[in-house]
Amino acid sequence: MTVLITGESGSGKESFSKIIHQLSQRKHGQFIAINCGAIPEGTIDSELFGHEKGSFTGAVDARKGYFEVTNGGTIFLDEIGEMPLGTQARLLRVLENGEFIRVGSSKTQKTNVRVVAATNVNLLQAVEKGTFREDLYYRLSTVPIYVPPLRERGGDVLLLFRKFATDFSEKYRVKPLSLTEEAGRLLTQYRFPGNIRQLKNFVEQMSVLEMEREISADALRRYLPSEPQNQVPALVREKNGKEDNFSERDLLYRVLFDVKKDVNELKKLVYDFLREEHYGDKVIDDHKDLFDGVTEEEPEEKPVPPNHQLLLEAPRRSGREEDTIELDRIEDIPHEMEDESLLLEKKEKEMILKALRKNKNKRKYAARDLGISERTLYRKIKQYEIE
Repeated sequence: MTVLITGESGSGKESFSKIIHQLSQRKHGQFIAINCGAIPEGTIDSELFGHEKGSFTGAVDARKGYFEVTNGGTIFLDEIGEMPLGTQARLLRVLENGEFIRVGSSKTQKTNVRVVAATNVNLLQAVEKGTFREDLYYRLSTVPIYVPPLRERGGDVLLLFRKFATDFSEKYRVKPLSLTEEAGRLLTQYRFPGNIRQLKNFVEQMSVLEMEREISADALRRYLPSEPQNQVPALVREKNGKEDNFSERDLLYRVLFDVKKDVNELKKLVYDFLREEHYGDKVIDDHKDLFDGVTEEEPEEKPVPPNHQLLLEAPRRSGREEDTIELDRIEDIPHEMEDESLLLEKKEKEMILKALRKNKNKRKYAARDLGISERTLYRKIKQYEIE
């Protein structure tokens, strides 16, 4: 039966797949481990199922795939969650019927392979996002195995330490390491975010560098790294639980409003400075248009109601309701929203015209200068009726 092994990275999922193979009736067959995330999307079908001569550029000879080579054995598919959707459909057919077709061929071939898959991601969440096939998930998880992280395995830490210490003593021809009682307690209390892989590298490092073969707690602390703090930023979510998806227009408004606010504050600062100088009044009178709207006292701001909402109608690309962008309680937006919107659209149109003239009406290069996609530029041209 097919086996799905889940667990954190470095927890030993590949070791479990080898144990399953060695204890099965296929132990005399071939065992191949494949990292699905390390094979490029364009060649993974050829690697797994083989290809015919001339089926694509560079295919100078016919080649057998891993499913054909391991017939009668076990194939371990690590990082199965990284497999492309097209390859997932091919794999599903192998699991259900034991059939596959080489790339560039029309002949169906049979194979008798036991599949053991592993992943460190939540496949059910991947199914909800549409990045993993639901039917393949249920077909893979005939026998689900969860490998707990090292921090949940208690005395396994000391057992694995002794095992690795013995292995590296033979490899480097040194006396194996041992731990004092206090060092053993310290080791079991460490969380090991890298799991068994981290422990193995840690023991190898000490086996080579430590002169004393009995490791004390103080010596152990020099090798144990400080545990990293979680500095992952929190996701902004809407009321329905979906992540906010700001469009280019939203970001443009935000940037321009921030710039306008900074310019107004700078104008106020210069105005106050000139008022304190004896020649300042003359400069202000000569540049009245520059200091238009700037007064000595800050204007009283009108309170914004708690439920204030601002709806910006984005251009309708497909007529869908989600094309309407809702910005909730943005305090930095001025009250003269309609005038600002018209001014921003005018500036945006001028920037597009300048970019098109500069690049001789070639949209590709104009879009690159503007920092937007060619599709967005095409939509803006239609919106502003630019000929």
